[in-house]
Amino acid sequence: MRSFEIRRINEDLTSHSGLALVGRALRRSGMASAVNRAAPLRHGIRHGDVLGAYIGLLSLGKHDFDAVEELRESSFFPEALGLESVPSAVTIRQRFDRLADAFAPVVRDSAVEFLRALRVEPTPLGTGHVPLDVDVTPLDNSQTRKEGVSRTYHGYDGYAPIAAYIGREGYCAAFELREGKQHCQKGTPEFLERLLAQARRVTREPVLLRLDAGNDAIANMNVVFDHAEREGVATDFIIKWNRREQQPHYWLRHAEAEGVRFRRPRRGKRVAIFSVWEQRRHRGWDYDLRRVMRVTERTITAGGERLLHPEVEVDGWWTTLGRSASDRKVIALYEDHGTSEQFHSEFKTDLGIERLPSGKFATNDLVLACATLAYNILRWLGQNGLRGPKAPLRHPAERRRLRTVMQELMYRAARVIRSGRRQALGFGRRCRVADIFESLYIRLATT
Repeated sequence: MRSFEIRRINEDLTSHSGLALVGRALRRSGMASAVNRAAPLRHGIRHGDVLGAYIGLLSLGKHDFDAVEELRESSFFPEALGLESVPSAVTIRQRFDRLADAFAPVVRDSAVEFLRALRVEPTPLGTGHVPLDVDVTPLDNSQTRKEGVSRTYHGYDGYAPIAAYIGREGYCAAFELREGKQHCQKGTPEFLERLLAQARRVTREPVLLRLDAGNDAIANMNVVFDHAEREGVATDFIIKWNRREQQPHYWLRHAEAEGVRFRRPRRGKRVAIFSVWEQRRHRGWDYDLRRVMRVTERTITAGGERLLHPEVEVDGWWTTLGRSASDRKVIALYEDHGTSEQFHSEFKTDLGIERLPSGKFATNDLVLACATLAYNILRWLGQNGLRGPKAPLRHPAERRRLRTVMQELMYRAARVIRSGRRQALGFGRRCRVADIFESLYIRLATT
């Protein structure tokens, strides 16, 4: 084994050249100018610089305010992000605490504006609908006294934010903080109204909204009906049925009485799938709604044990999809909704926002808004740079995790070259992503 001599060289190097891409993306989002208009500042570091610096940290997987201190001496950090000056950790925290309520809606709007400005076309489902998945995902903030932390339905103390993802790629259309104890339906109709309006800025294609059983409420359905009528664009939904006090055996007898054909996937198990139509009333209006039902009866377990009493399970899904979508297709479309759990995981682990950095609720809500913009930027870089024949050798995938984007692009080492008024990033002779990096940078500048 050969020994290495350790030297110091008079070169300006960076281990996170991907911030140059983030800086370009932030410019396309219009975030800086929007927040500067939202809260005019007479003196001090610009609001856009404060938020831009923090979003730059998030794109590196660092959510703590103090992480900015190690980058304040870097000349590349402000140049890459287009900052006039780099704020301290104290400045970021104080600015977030003081103006969180004014900043949060502006940053959320910028996250969607970024997608619109780059003409992102979310990939639709086989039905031609663009999926819009809404779900609540608890954040574990146990053993803290942060404002809004309380018992979540997962059994630990934390927050229960609501998130929405658009397209099969999983771009984030909204991510709003909620108290841990808040029921998932509280405030959801108002959230859906804002969400559908934002989604229409990204796509004019038919949208399929997918919700869990906790959001089985006619008020949510009414929002969808109103939006579709107002916008004149097809907007459908699949909402998991909350059977509440209805007994599974009732629906087993109903299927038998109606002559529904049972499938027998194995010995001791039979499954019936069918549709029923029910009328629900809301604010004086009657709605005739389709509900797809699945009744499962087991007399023998998968292990071969015979049961003394049959086990009966029943599931249902409300939908506005017509007969062209078969019962089995509706169920399969809803099951695809589970993919959103992967997107939650990327927020929590890759961006590192499981435990939010502030003790103030409004500040943490702003952190989620910033994370939404950082997430969309990284998702776009992954979709447009790390897929295809020129991408680094990896297994084929419909999308790349944010962590993969960080590894391949964000933490790519480069030499910062300055000559007169020009500056450049110099990548190694064998760098696998130099061409991809250049292509993304040009595209962000000219799209």
